[in-house]
Formats: sequence, C-alpha cells, structure tokens
Amino acid sequence: MEEPLALHPVKLYVYDLSKGMARRLSPLMLGKRTARPTTTLLLPLGHTSIIVHKDEFFYGSGGISSCAPGGTLLGPPDLVVDLGNTEVTEEIFLEYLSSLGESMFRGESYNLFDHNCNTFSNEVAQFLTGRKIPSYITDLPAEVLATPFGQALRPFLDSIQIQPPGGSTFSRHNGQS
Repeated sequence: MEEPLALHPVKLYVYDLSKGMARRLSPLMLGKRTARPTTTLLLPLGHTSIIVHKDEFFYGSGGISSCAPGGTLLGPPDLVVDLGNTEVTEEIFLEYLSSLGESMFRGESYNLFDHNCNTFSNEVAQFLTGRKIPSYITDLPAEVLATPFGQALRPFLDSIQIQPPGGSTFSRHNGQS
C-alpha cells in the first residue's frame, strides 16, 4: 500500500517597497483610485515571493534567490496570501527552480514590467498548486502602462533593476545558497 503524499503549505508574500507611498499617490499618478485591497501597491514599487518548504523564493535582477521567510532586508511582508498546498517534494521543487534559473528566470531576463518577481511568483504558484497569484497583482503593470503617467515614466522604469537585499542566489549545485 502506497503512503499518502505529504502536503506542504504555499504562501505568497507581498511587500510594498514604497512603504505606503505608492498607494497614497496612485490616485494622482493613475488618475483614479483602484478597487483593490488597501494593502495593494503600485507595482513598480512592489515585490512578491513564494514561501514553500520552509524557505522564501523570489526573482530579481540577480536571478532566483532564497532566504528564510521574511529574511530579506525588506522585513515582514505587508500581505500574506495563502495559495493552498502542494504535494511537490522539496527535491522536485529545487530541480524545477534550477531549470527555471537556467532558462526563463536568469538575472539578465529581468524587466520591471514584463518579466519580474510577479511573473516568477505566478509561474511557481501554478507549478506548485495549479493556481495563479491574484490578478490584482498580475494585471497592475498593464493598468499602470495604460495611463499617460505610466507611459511617460516607462523609459525610466524600464531601467530599474530590483533585487531585494538579504537573500542568497539560488543554485541547485550548492543547495539553496
């Protein structure tokens, strides 16, 4: 008789890099107040990560990184979203991350609007749970770019490279650091 697979919780950490300023200024910058949770942030100043197997995994201009949950210099997350559970073992997950780090999520592929931490979190969440991260996070880049303000700032914002300090670059060859 086969043993049942263990379930591992999967969480999404959402950080506001602006410490609330983007939320307060978004009506001015976007020309409207959005109907999102009060902790939602303006994407160019936001960061997400996936928590699974007792570690936090995220993507930035340095590639895929990991740390203890809340272990970056960003401190505790501003919002925690329960994404469900996964049966994916740690070993399989680390192999998957290694593959992503060598293909889709290399550091030089990072782009603030088109290929960022939210893209990574969404991809990993679907692999682990079959569910996407909330659309109010993934839809925000298009919403920002659809405004005159977003279009005016795009050249500047495209040059921004975000890599939260405090994590270790993920490498399958030497564990998670």
